[in-house]
Amino acid sequence: MVDFALSEEERMIRDLAHEFAEKEIRPVAEYYDEHEGEYPMPVVKKAAQLGLAGGAFGAGGISGVLIVEELSWGCAGIALAIFSSGLAAAAIYGMGTEEQKAKFLPMCMSTEEEVRIGAYGLTEPEAGSDVANISTTAVRDGDFYVLNGTKRFITNGGIADVTVVFATEDKSKGWGGLCAFAIEKGTPGLSEGTVWKKMGVRASHTSDVILDDCRVPLDHRLGDPPGQAKEGAPPRGAFGALGALERTRPAIGSFSLGIGRAALEYAIDYAKERIQFGKPIATRQAIAFKLADMAIEMDAARLIVWRAAWMAANNVPFLRAEGSMSKCFPSDVAMRVTLEALQILGGYGYMREFPVEKWVRDAKIFQIFEGTNEIQRIVIARALTATRFR
Repeated sequence: MVDFALSEEERMIRDLAHEFAEKEIRPVAEYYDEHEGEYPMPVVKKAAQLGLAGGAFGAGGISGVLIVEELSWGCAGIALAIFSSGLAAAAIYGMGTEEQKAKFLPMCMSTEEEVRIGAYGLTEPEAGSDVANISTTAVRDGDFYVLNGTKRFITNGGIADVTVVFATEDKSKGWGGLCAFAIEKGTPGLSEGTVWKKMGVRASHTSDVILDDCRVPLDHRLGDPPGQAKEGAPPRGAFGALGALERTRPAIGSFSLGIGRAALEYAIDYAKERIQFGKPIATRQAIAFKLADMAIEMDAARLIVWRAAWMAANNVPFLRAEGSMSKCFPSDVAMRVTLEALQILGGYGYMREFPVEKWVRDAKIFQIFEGTNEIQRIVIARALTATRFR
């Protein structure tokens, strides 16, 4: 039996997240958008105290994506600051040994007592979607690895308590030469580079991470030591990187849901109140059809996200790239919906005194990071040609 109803617990979690977004996030969203680079620590602390900051990024099933959507409805940049550590956590969980998980997972998971921040260092100046082209090097030196390179556009870069960094031990092996390290804050040779000024999600910290003869202990290399991997051990290197991204894609899709829903609700309210030629513009077919299409696409996007979140929580494999679908389609929808909302508001939508232009700016990045939507379509197409429809 297929059941689309939320459980009582899930409704309570959703309502708690929505109330937090309404009372704690929306009132300060404009401030953090205007004061880019100021990490929203007071809001993150409050979210952690309510239990809203842990486990939602890719591993929390339906409850997780509900939380992300509601907080993104408040402000996607602040929501990203609250949840972005989960990408590092997903990588550690997916690639690390039991000992490494026990050591490093608490470093990127906030609790009621303290905020802990994680970062995921994959992208480089010349390697984005082309993971195999990573040029950051890892050279064995006794009981350490020495890392050199630059990571680009890293969320929480330079401020994280632990940074998962991908590097190559042997570039001639391409994918096979990649490995990953958990590097603690304060490790000599690890430093913050350029802090980037962004178009949107400006409450989220984004910078380069510089590795300059960064000496990392052997046991910080995620996974079992080379040549000692046990049967059934978690994947390392490139496959570990892509596996972490795959697990988090439903959550990325739910960020887009929050942004798109905020824009749709605002556009509906405006269209009902805006009088032109003697009638609310919501009664005009040109506007009414826009609203209808926006609502249809938002509902379809949510169903795709919920399906992928359910599959991830129940260990159902993404044989048809359902994870990629749950990231690609909702982010495209959010872009269309926010632009249509801006059009419905006309000149008001273009002005910074109204929130719609911010939602347009926030929506764009979700078509780009965590795997561009062009790459997602390649992944989906490859899966479709290798899998029979049921």
